[in-house]
Amino acid sequence: MFSVTQPATANKVELYRELSLQLSSLLEGERDSIANAANTAALLYHTLPDVNWVGFYFLKGAELVLGPFQGRPACVRIAAGRGVCGTAVEHRESIVVPDVNAFPGHIACDSASRSELVVPLIQAGAIIGVLDMDSPSLGRFDEADRKGCEELAAVYLAAVRSKE
Repeated sequence: MFSVTQPATANKVELYRELSLQLSSLLEGERDSIANAANTAALLYHTLPDVNWVGFYFLKGAELVLGPFQGRPACVRIAAGRGVCGTAVEHRESIVVPDVNAFPGHIACDSASRSELVVPLIQAGAIIGVLDMDSPSLGRFDEADRKGCEELAAVYLAAVRSKE
């Protein structure tokens, strides 16, 4: 049994370092990408403050298809190049959006979401999907969150890498 520990720090660098260690421990020995995505989403949803949605979309052809997540029901398919998730795929880089209403073409799956962070999942040079996080607060995510979540995505990718 894995016990989720709420990191007791206000320092984001320390928070993400602790979450990275917890995630590594949680995923250790498991290679299934869906099981690991489910546990990753659950860990982040229950430990990151002020988030209302955390989950994965996986690239299938020219579309991102909803994967494991925590939060309200979500959009099932997002075209590559559309919305924040599709734009992160198109540009192959993480995107921090302080105000989703100011992002051209934002796709509103949950009307309570006000800010968003999307990290592309790149494996062997190919985009396989994205890790997506929403918050009901404006400006919730910053560069420290981007760097920390990129490290968490790397932990997830390392765990599933040997699957192929």
